[in-house]
This record gives sequence, C-alpha cells and structure tokens, in this order.
Amino acid sequence: MRFGGVVLLLPRAEPGYCANRSDTNIMSLITRVRDWERRTRPTDPAIAAAMDRRWEGLPEHVKTPAQLLGRRTTGCEGTHGVFPACDFACKPCYHSADANKVRVDGEHTKTEVAKQMDFLHEQRGPQSHVQLIGGEVSLLEAEDHAATIDLMRARGRVPMSFSHGDVSDQYLRDVALDSDGKKRWADWSWAVHFDRTMFGREGAKKPQSERELQPFRKKFMDMVEKLREETGLRHYVAHNMTVTPDNVAEVAEVVRDSKDLGFRMMSFQPAAYVGNEQRWTSDFREVTDDSVWAEIEDGVGTRLPYKALQFGDFRCNRVSWGAWVDDSYVPVLDEDDADDLHARDEFFRVFKGNYISQDRSVIRWRVARLVLRNPGILPVAFGWFRRFAKRAGGLRALRSGPVHPMTYVMHNFMDARVVAPAWELNKVGEVSDDVEIRAAQERLAACAYTMGHPESNELIPACVQHSILDPNENRELVSLLPMPTRRKPQPV
Repeated sequence: MRFGGVVLLLPRAEPGYCANRSDTNIMSLITRVRDWERRTRPTDPAIAAAMDRRWEGLPEHVKTPAQLLGRRTTGCEGTHGVFPACDFACKPCYHSADANKVRVDGEHTKTEVAKQMDFLHEQRGPQSHVQLIGGEVSLLEAEDHAATIDLMRARGRVPMSFSHGDVSDQYLRDVALDSDGKKRWADWSWAVHFDRTMFGREGAKKPQSERELQPFRKKFMDMVEKLREETGLRHYVAHNMTVTPDNVAEVAEVVRDSKDLGFRMMSFQPAAYVGNEQRWTSDFREVTDDSVWAEIEDGVGTRLPYKALQFGDFRCNRVSWGAWVDDSYVPVLDEDDADDLHARDEFFRVFKGNYISQDRSVIRWRVARLVLRNPGILPVAFGWFRRFAKRAGGLRALRSGPVHPMTYVMHNFMDARVVAPAWELNKVGEVSDDVEIRAAQERLAACAYTMGHPESNELIPACVQHSILDPNENRELVSLLPMPTRRKPQPV
C-alpha cells in the first residue's frame, strides 16, 4: 500500500492460519487502515475516469485553460418529473401548464430520485452536487423530503433543496432533525428563489418591488442561522432571482442589501421564453447578459472577473468566486493577472478531479497527500495568497474581518424555439446554417447542468428538459398522480 511517496507493507494471513482474538483485532485494524488509505487517495480512479469522459465529451470551443468541466467537476445535476407542482403563480414560470395538475407523492419522489441518482452515479462518477428540484420542494412531507436527501447522499450526491423560501421554521426543523431531535446531517444546502415576478408569498402575495421582499430574504436566513446555532447544522444557501425588464434596474440594490444576510451565492437568471406561455408578460430579450452583469457589479461595487474560471459556455454561465472582506469584495482570481492564471493552471495540474465528500477529514487527508507528492504547489499557493491579501487590503484586513465567501453567478437559459431544433440536430450530428440555432447547439453540447434519464439512457441539458421534455412528462404524471377530487355525495 502506498501513502504519499511511502510504501506501507501490511501483513497477510497465511492459508489455513487460525487466528486468536488478538490476531483478529490486528487483521480488523489492517482492514480499517486499508479502507482509510483507499478513501483518502488523492485521486479516486472512478472520479478520474468520469472527469476524463466529461472532458472528451466537451466541444472544442470550451476546452480552454479556464474550463472547470472535466477537470474539477463533471457539472451540476438536477432531478425531474418528481414533484412538478408549486403553490406559487410566477410570471414567468419555466414549468409547463400541466405542472399543477400533478399530485405531490412522497413514494413516487423517492423511487424516481433513486433511479435518477443511480444513473447519474454510473454516468458522471461517484460524487457530484445535485439539486432536489421539481416544483416546490416544501410541498413534500418533511419525512419524505429528509428520506430523499438521505438516498441522494447514499449515492455520493451532495443535495441542494430548491424552494421559493416561503417555509416555516417548524418545517425546516422537521426535515433537519430526526424524531429524537438530533440533526440528520452535518450540513444542509438550500437554493431559495426570491423576486417580484413571484406571486403567492405569505405576506407579499403580489410584490411591487424587490425591496418589499428584503424582509423575507432575511427571515429565511435568520431561520437557518437559528437552526445552526441551536443544533450545529451547517448551511449553504444560494439566492436565485429571475431578471426581467421590469426588475433589472433593481438587481444592484438586491446585491447591496443582501451581502450581509449570510447567502453564500447570489445567482441571477435573465428570463427566457420557456414553460407556460400564459405567464410571459414582457419582452424578455430587452435584458442582455452584459446589462445584468453590469447591475451585479454595480451592487458589489467593483469589477467581477469571470474569465479566469469557466463553467461550461460563457454564454450560459458567468461566475465570479470571491469573498467579502469587511466592505470590500475580493475575487479569488483575476483574469488580467498572469500570476493568478499560472496559479490556476498549477492547481488544475495537481488537484485533478473534485474533492466532494460528506466527511471533511477525508478532504483534508486527500489534499495533504497530494501536497506531499507535489511540494512545489506550496510556493505557488503562498504567492496566490499574497496577491489575494493585497487585494483585500493586507493581512490586517483579513485578520480583522469579517471574511465571508460569496459567489456571484449569472445563468442564461435559452428560448424553447431555438432549443428544440438545436437538440434535434445535435442528436443526429448535424450543424445548422442558422447562426442562432448553431449557437444553441454549441451551448447545449457544453451544458453544465444535467438531468439523468435512466429509461432512455440519456443525460439531458436543463434547457432541453424544460423546453421539450417537461410538458410530455407532466402530461403523463397527470394520469399517474392525479390530484385528489371530492366524491359527490350519494343520494340517501
């Protein structure tokens, strides 16, 4: 057995050897050491194989030095066809018109999620982040919600529950804690959606401004923080917001007012013509990528570099990783700094594959073993830290803090009218002469957000799922899981 650069020779029992209790304990210890050595290997062979498959499957135009897919991650994953119903009436809404005709059923959710997670484990490797998403996750009974998270975690997934955030403190506790009041997991991730295109929130049924929703953003974060203080349950919460011509000018204000609430990510999605056509209310295409990103930068108060690290296609995703140091936002990498780019390239070279684990000690040991094998990474890391500290205002600023990690994201979904023909052409290996459809083909081939379809043995991009597959799936679910109806009283 090799640990770092050292070979450990562990004894094996000879055939026919009869072990006493002491020998049995020794062999049990050896077995545990071997298992620990395997779990803490710097690069898991199954993960490395999944990364290689992901990289090979990417189109050439995104195989850049900045690309994360196939090097640090296989991408994000999501569930589908499990609980499409929602108790809000958002405009726009990406779900099909039949979504609210489907009954929320815990057994169906658990069965289908298990199938999808098994398939994703097989296709995308043993570890990944995945969203438990459909309609509104809090419509699941708390025990079904918790059981679904358990089965996702058992398949190497790190689940994130996707919600409109209009949930009670009691519901959070019922999901997070078992019958004895003990936390079920060490941490729990949420993606919560707040914006004024959403109708139905208790206390703000039809909000007229984003500022009106600020108390509700704070309320959710106060609930998860209170849960952490009382139980030790760590949380990671991502904030999502749909951007339309009506609220684009309010994005900067939302960013400024939310920076101290405790969110770890703020994600903004320019509205697309997808889903229920009856809920398309304005000319969404008035909002451009650059206009949304400029609003985010205005709210942060600085330029947000996003080209040093690429997640799929830049036309789909812009991401800037960094941290708030007191009142200044400090990006992790600057694409205009050659030393930062060198550090990025060295990091990719040494730390191949993801380091997702439900056991943080495993991650620490993997990193330690990699550093032992590649000690040259230490001066590179030290140089990067010096630059980061300088951007933050020096070591004194980092020490005095507070320091709060934050990621700013823009996800740009495509309109259904271009997704449908682009997907059909991709399936047969043809390239469109139409510039817009060809661009959609390229973006779909580089998609970073995927749904698993074990029944057809396909990995489906999210835009395809919402544009093409959701309507048919939901029509089938209406028959499988019809909403309960009242029986007519029988005549006496």
